[in-house]
Amino acid sequence: MTGHEMLVDRYALRGTLGRGGMAEVRDGWDTRLNRPVAVKLLHPALGAMPDLRRRFEDEARSAARLSHQNIVVVFDFGVHEGSPFIVLERLPGQTLADLIAAGPMPPWRVRKMLDDVLAGLQVAHSAGILHRDIKPGNILVSAPGDCMKVADFGIAKTGDGAPTTTGQIVGTMSYLSPERLTGAPASVGDDLYAVGLMAYEALLGRRLFAQDNPAALARAIIDNPPPPVAAISAGTDPLLAAVIDRAMTRNPMQRFGSAAQMRAALAGDRTALFDLSAPGPGRPPPGTKMLTEPPVPAGTYLPPPRPRPRRGKGRVYAWAAAAVVALGVSAVAMAMDSPSSTAPPPQPVGTSTPVLPTTTVAPPPSPVVAPPAPPGQHDQGGRGHGKGDKKRG
Repeated sequence: MTGHEMLVDRYALRGTLGRGGMAEVRDGWDTRLNRPVAVKLLHPALGAMPDLRRRFEDEARSAARLSHQNIVVVFDFGVHEGSPFIVLERLPGQTLADLIAAGPMPPWRVRKMLDDVLAGLQVAHSAGILHRDIKPGNILVSAPGDCMKVADFGIAKTGDGAPTTTGQIVGTMSYLSPERLTGAPASVGDDLYAVGLMAYEALLGRRLFAQDNPAALARAIIDNPPPPVAAISAGTDPLLAAVIDRAMTRNPMQRFGSAAQMRAALAGDRTALFDLSAPGPGRPPPGTKMLTEPPVPAGTYLPPPRPRPRRGKGRVYAWAAAAVVALGVSAVAMAMDSPSSTAPPPQPVGTSTPVLPTTTVAPPPSPVVAPPAPPGQHDQGGRGHGKGDKKRG
């Protein structure tokens, strides 16, 4: 379709705004309501593929159920000459990916972006919809006030079932969580992990995982956790850094349980920031004691707690995960974004290890010479000294 071709005798199609693996987005005009629109058209070659066509239709249904200022509005859906299309609100066309490519964003702007995206995801998750493809290219910038809007629910998963073939891992590989790469089912935590990763990249001013080779990319995501935010952006306030670090922590049980909790933590709610008992996928039942640290003084930065290492199984799991990824990389359904920079620098050695207080050990007591035992008695005073003591703590 080129030029000013009419779509279903209503939408005039003009220039191309963008192209993706499944569809292209065209600049359009609604001739009935006299307003600009964006028209998303499934590639003609994919229209005959039932799975992809159903996924495209599911995007329209999923997004149409959501009404929020931080979610791109769906106006219409239909089929023209056998090709399905979606009519969306027309935005200027700039994405978060464009902002990140321009260089590091100031912390205040990263905080606002996080709040906008989390507000949109809170509505989607409350409706039972997981996005599953959160990335900078799917966050659109609207003109008034730089409001961020979540777009592209093309691979969203609802309670009615996933629009994907069994065994496939869907999403953009650079923004999949480590557990998703190893085959774990999608969860709220995966969307929030991707949100944290976007914020990390916004502060960094480039892609974090930018390997060209899919196997190398998967290994980097699984085996090379990024350094804390404080190590890559010293000017970031501790609260924002702590929120991003916790969203990206390697242990999914230690991430935020919901978009609402992460948003509350971003607003300064210290309970939301440090509470690990919030209900969520993969979390223990309420009442399980997770935090044992004493209260933290106000203004002190405390990075998210790291998972306790498990002896024996950890190394086996790492090798098994790498093997699964090497064999299953070809099953990733969505094309990997083109890298915008070189691979991240090696992880610096952390300097935030707390200094333990010096413990003074008292000198051993002077030996006492026992008097000789009376005849007929055996000396048992030193037998087994230390061996019979019970091991403490």
